[in-house]
Amino acid sequence: MSIVERPVPPLNADERNTLESWLDFHRTTLAMKCEGLDDEQAAVASVPPSGFTLIGLVQHMAEVERNWFRRVFAGEQAPPIYDQQADPSGPDGGFELAEGATLHDALATWHAEIAQARECCADRALSDTGRFMEQDVSLRWIYVHMIEEYARHNGHADLLRERIDGNTGV
Repeated sequence: MSIVERPVPPLNADERNTLESWLDFHRTTLAMKCEGLDDEQAAVASVPPSGFTLIGLVQHMAEVERNWFRRVFAGEQAPPIYDQQADPSGPDGGFELAEGATLHDALATWHAEIAQARECCADRALSDTGRFMEQDVSLRWIYVHMIEEYARHNGHADLLRERIDGNTGV
């Protein structure tokens, strides 16, 4: 039985509630994929030669949250979390595991970035914009992109979790 509760997005709601609910659904799905694992299990790589792990995926999604909501939408100069030498305008990193990386720490950082993202968006309209590739990008577009980013990576998380302990279908 899962400790993490994942409410089903409303079937008939306004646009903002629908987008935010689906984003939260997918965020919760990733948390559920990590539930009950220890650090050793969460650091199991998918298939050689890939080093893709659940800890790395959670770290990556913290970077993605930071990039799209804080850097792009809010215009903050937030540095990368996991690779301080990385170009903040470059691709979202986080996949590499530092020595001593833990699932608990990765989840805590990810949850903190989600809280920051919610704060950045709380009083903003879906049509409000940030800057990406020298163009305006709406909060609406960012929400849709984040939903697809999580949906894609949750498929990866499902395969990783199945490899670790056979758990599927969450």
